[in-house]
Amino acid sequence: MLLTKEEEEMFVGEKGEGLQKAMEIVVALGKIYNAEKLVQVKSVQVSGVSYKNLGDAGIEFLEEWAKKGGRISVRTTLNPAGMDLENWKKLGFKEEFAKKQLMVIDAFKKMGIAPVCSCTPYLIGNLPKFGEHIAWSESSAVAFSNSVIGARTNREGGPSALAAAICGRTACYGFHLNENRKADFVFDVSCEINDFSDFGALGNMIGKVVKNKVPYILGIKDSNQDNLKVLGASMAASGAVALFHVDKITPEAKMKNMINDSAEKIAIDSLKEGYDSLNSDVNEIDFVSIGCPHASIEELKRIAELVKGKTVKAELWITTSRKVSENAREYVKIIEQSGGKVLNDTCLVVAPVEDFGFKNLATNSGKAAFYAPTHSKLNVRFGSLEQCINAAIKGRWE
Repeated sequence: MLLTKEEEEMFVGEKGEGLQKAMEIVVALGKIYNAEKLVQVKSVQVSGVSYKNLGDAGIEFLEEWAKKGGRISVRTTLNPAGMDLENWKKLGFKEEFAKKQLMVIDAFKKMGIAPVCSCTPYLIGNLPKFGEHIAWSESSAVAFSNSVIGARTNREGGPSALAAAICGRTACYGFHLNENRKADFVFDVSCEINDFSDFGALGNMIGKVVKNKVPYILGIKDSNQDNLKVLGASMAASGAVALFHVDKITPEAKMKNMINDSAEKIAIDSLKEGYDSLNSDVNEIDFVSIGCPHASIEELKRIAELVKGKTVKAELWITTSRKVSENAREYVKIIEQSGGKVLNDTCLVVAPVEDFGFKNLATNSGKAAFYAPTHSKLNVRFGSLEQCINAAIKGRWE
């Protein structure tokens, strides 16, 4: 692998042990994937933040790296933590878990990373440009940045993303290269795709087929940022999709020759399979969770409209970033007046939801519906936002 003089100095330890460790990880990954060189990255998003996923070994790993002088060199944000970092006690998170989670955050702080925890970093200031090389790790954020923004990143692991944040480099392979960004499958969608949950159901179906390949999607007539966000998140959950193209909508779909000649063509004329595979047959609902990926201001506004003047019967969690929450205080207030809870910094998938004793979840997120049975031991009802809020108010799925 070709390294510049500066990169070689970092690799052999001339610029400190923390940088050397980062370079060793990045170079080792590059060699595995036959990368010819490294590329400089403009931003990083680090996963492996929740103590639920990291455990004590993860804390030790981060603290050791911080002691060795690991310090970030580019803009870096964190994936959701396992709890709301400020209001965890009020929300009912256990003190033992909170203590460990705050140790994780403290280790990241020592490396120079602000405790900005979100799976939608592009909504809170970490917004890359088209064609820019980045090193992001959360699956839905990777799919969104590659596909909707047109930036370039592979799906980094937590350690490799952190290494990139410290040395400012990542290995140049995979989706950093033009030839790997072409579609391997073409999906011709003839059924109506309107609701947020429709995009989740569609993504669930496509992800299962393409795995970690690139799909090109025809037939979506209209979409917004939130719809594309949940489409990518669902494909990344059921498969491992890190890049997708939507005809006439996403930036690279407007370019020529973005479909491989050997691409397989598949028709989709119904979303029934997508909805059925994410649904159980429970009717009583004791938990409703919205915001996976993290809710936008527009989503908070719509939720506030639906719950205004009403009282929820089931536990209602809206998960979002702290910055979005602060910029949508009027909507947050209405949601909280209904009995709903707006949680910052965390999300259903990485929080210790099992500690709360919930049994039956309603959600409009294809990603949350996919992971909840295994990650949180929950039965799931998956459908529209209106259905979910109605279930929160009545305690039943209708």
